[in-house]
Amino acid sequence: MLTQKDLQQIERFRKGFPWMKIVGAATPERGITVLSKKEEDEAIAYADSAKVAGKCKFVPASGAASRMFKDIFSGLDKLEKGESLPADAPVYKLAANIEKFAFYDEKVFGKPADGDGYARKVAAALLLDEGLGYGAKPKGVLDFHRYPEEVRTSFAEHLVEAQDYMRNDDGSVTLCVTISPEHRPLFEAAFAKVKDEYEKRYGVRYDVEFTYQDKATDTIAVDMDNKPFLTNDGKILYRPAGHGALIYNLGKVKSELVSIKNIDNVSKERMLPLTARYKKILMGKALQLRDTIFGMLREFDAVSNPLSPEARALCDRVEAFLDRELCIQLPLCTNPMERFNLIRSKLDRPIRVCGMVKNEGEPGGGPFVIAGKDGSTNLQILESVQINKEDPQYSFIMSQVTHFNPVDLVCCLNRYNGEKFDLLKYVDEDAGFISSKSFQGRELKALELPGLWNGAMSDWNTIFVEVPLETFNPVKVVLDLLRPAHQ
Repeated sequence: MLTQKDLQQIERFRKGFPWMKIVGAATPERGITVLSKKEEDEAIAYADSAKVAGKCKFVPASGAASRMFKDIFSGLDKLEKGESLPADAPVYKLAANIEKFAFYDEKVFGKPADGDGYARKVAAALLLDEGLGYGAKPKGVLDFHRYPEEVRTSFAEHLVEAQDYMRNDDGSVTLCVTISPEHRPLFEAAFAKVKDEYEKRYGVRYDVEFTYQDKATDTIAVDMDNKPFLTNDGKILYRPAGHGALIYNLGKVKSELVSIKNIDNVSKERMLPLTARYKKILMGKALQLRDTIFGMLREFDAVSNPLSPEARALCDRVEAFLDRELCIQLPLCTNPMERFNLIRSKLDRPIRVCGMVKNEGEPGGGPFVIAGKDGSTNLQILESVQINKEDPQYSFIMSQVTHFNPVDLVCCLNRYNGEKFDLLKYVDEDAGFISSKSFQGRELKALELPGLWNGAMSDWNTIFVEVPLETFNPVKVVLDLLRPAHQ
């Protein structure tokens, strides 16, 4: 029996999502802040001194690592069928470099050798249950980095990172890690393995919460004719709605200041000083913006007559600030009271500061200035599927993109009176998208909710800050672990 929600989602499949109205790419000329060394140091000092009602590191870590090993699965399948592979096939590169990986164990993989037989043995030992079973495990519990005295998972590296730049005044370190329910025992075991040692080594106390993507946010899947997709046993298929569903989890975080970073974006500890420096810079910029906005809101709330010359001067000053700092240009409003309320409402929103790295071919959402539904502009992170490629201006706009977002964000979630924002009120429901998937060998269409750092944060006050590419070290495929940041 289809629910009203199901019917609404099916209608969305039929109508699709509107394209984002792009004003232009965000660049260092307008939209991306490039800080001087002095400004960076000032942001770090501000992060160290500003009062904050708790800090939390928010780490999306749901899902298995199957995509990380897609090429290895494919190579193993071909080798088992006796098919030939090119000399530079990923499965051969894996076998040739197996000793360089943190998960290498001679008892599991044997001594390195040449030939298809050894490549097949390595792939099977890595992926299948009779070996390490990595093909069905989450990225967070896989061995990423080898040290002289230990081997660390990516989750362990997040614990080490957090104690450096997300430590609370009482010495606690809070992490909220979003996982799949079936993976909880693996994460709990990984945490238990290092908790006592790391707390002693770094002089901290870890407070880790594992949360799940709410099943209520799952969306219905449809076939290519936009009819409910039925599984082989005749049941309607519902699928997780992408990372946009995590806005519910983020909204439940009790801390005021939240750092967001994906589970696979870590590096070895020797790079922590650089990583921590730029995280603190983002934190400092977020807190500077928070306190500036809070001061302005207090000025608005102290106004006794919104029609007075003083109120008009305040509106002029704040409107110029919104344009200069946040790329928010407001529609013409001739009614003084409406203008007063509009400008105040633009200030009173959650805050995010997003790291942006120069675009050198890595994957990631792009920074843009867009036109919103109310006629005002603002800064947004868009994925390519949200942009109309048939638009004659598309090629020109994309040629102007200089940076991308590596999912490196710092957020302020409290109002100036200390209350929590209701994050669901700031989601643009029209910013989702439809993707192509398959299930049981059949094609289907899946509905993705507005992405966590895309449409789910559409109406947040946003600043983009340039950070070095060296702070972005994702492991999208297993061979990425051969990059210098992971060796």
